[in-house]
Amino acid sequence: MKRLRNWFFLLLVVLVWSTNWPVMKSGLEYVAPLDFVLHRFLFSALALSPFVIVLKGRIPKDKETLSRLLLLGLINVLGVVLTNMGLVYEKSGIGAVLTYTQPLFVFCMAVPFLKEKAKGSRILGLPAGFLGVAALSLGKTGSIGTSITSSILLVGGAFLWAVTIIYYKKLLSHVDPIVTNIIQLAVGAATLAPLSALTGGFHFPLSAEYVAIVLYAAMAASGLGLTIWLYLLKDEEATVLSSSSFIVPMSALFFGWLLLGEIVELSSLFGAVLILVGVYLVNRT
Repeated sequence: MKRLRNWFFLLLVVLVWSTNWPVMKSGLEYVAPLDFVLHRFLFSALALSPFVIVLKGRIPKDKETLSRLLLLGLINVLGVVLTNMGLVYEKSGIGAVLTYTQPLFVFCMAVPFLKEKAKGSRILGLPAGFLGVAALSLGKTGSIGTSITSSILLVGGAFLWAVTIIYYKKLLSHVDPIVTNIIQLAVGAATLAPLSALTGGFHFPLSAEYVAIVLYAAMAASGLGLTIWLYLLKDEEATVLSSSSFIVPMSALFFGWLLLGEIVELSSLFGAVLILVGVYLVNRT
């Protein structure tokens, strides 16, 4: 029963996160990445804030745990900012594929830090995945410099996401996931607010479309999706859960085509397949 419940929640996260890629891409047409992430984190934290009253007794009191939660929030917001900066110059579907190299990094870190087993198929999967990243970067149209830069930013965001997965699983899985998410979102918003002010102020377009975009990214992707993800991470192995999320980029490619009319070139599709093969080999049982 528990396994079935976890699969249901995972499929819900996949649906929310895969549709969020074209939503983020659309939002970045209105504002700069720093402002968009600030708006997203701020609305998410505000939406989840009532739970602080309900879960008051579950908020850690010791300084060590609070310090770890603070660091988790800083790593998380940096990773999300890098991802959004890379997405400015990339199609939403390809951006999702590059971001979901995350399971490859999770495997590399799960072996030494979480003592998960290294198998032959997993070792073969690593070069396949990174060859896929190279194929995506070199096969894209436009400026080579811009293509490489966007790939580096997106893969950098994927690496930092993997760091948060290992970090939470090893040091913070005893903390309630809702409490964890509220704190990391609040830390992210508090970190970005002064940076946004220094780079031009709190620009918030008074457009119904942009408000809907921010609310979906904040409430669904960051609020609901990330909270469920943390709950699943408490129950499942890090590599198993991260590998299961590889469905997201392929769904994102579809939604990018459906909602934004994005066309995926053959070379990009080949790179995406290589990445997914790498992720499968790393995580197959």
